[in-house]
Amino acid sequence: MAKGFCLKHGAGQACTCAMGNLYRFIEPVLLLMLRDKGQSYGYELSENLDHYALTDAQIERAALYRTLRMLEVNGHVTSTWETEAAGPARRVYSLTPSGHEHLREWSEVMGRLAKSMEAFTARVATPGGGA
Repeated sequence: MAKGFCLKHGAGQACTCAMGNLYRFIEPVLLLMLRDKGQSYGYELSENLDHYALTDAQIERAALYRTLRMLEVNGHVTSTWETEAAGPARRVYSLTPSGHEHLREWSEVMGRLAKSMEAFTARVATPGGGA
């Protein structure tokens, strides 16, 4: 979708909503959220995504839960069922030591990506392509 038309962000704003399969960085965002919160359940994480998201593209709840499951399978998070509170049981997620290390690895990868993106935007801004 070209700049000038976005149902979510309005006219005249470039956004990532319709830029194809833009990676949304769900995994590092969830790792950071769990590090900051200590522990949380899926619905609470989904409600706070806007404060942590790295793009303006919406992260669907299904993708969030799939990512949490994969993080658990890979040993980066653990989950337990909370049954003490009123209402239905909730699965509560916590970061493991491996998850803390994985977040650090993500930070390194994203630092390199940030440098590449900065070089890309500088090259685009350079008349004639800067080649």
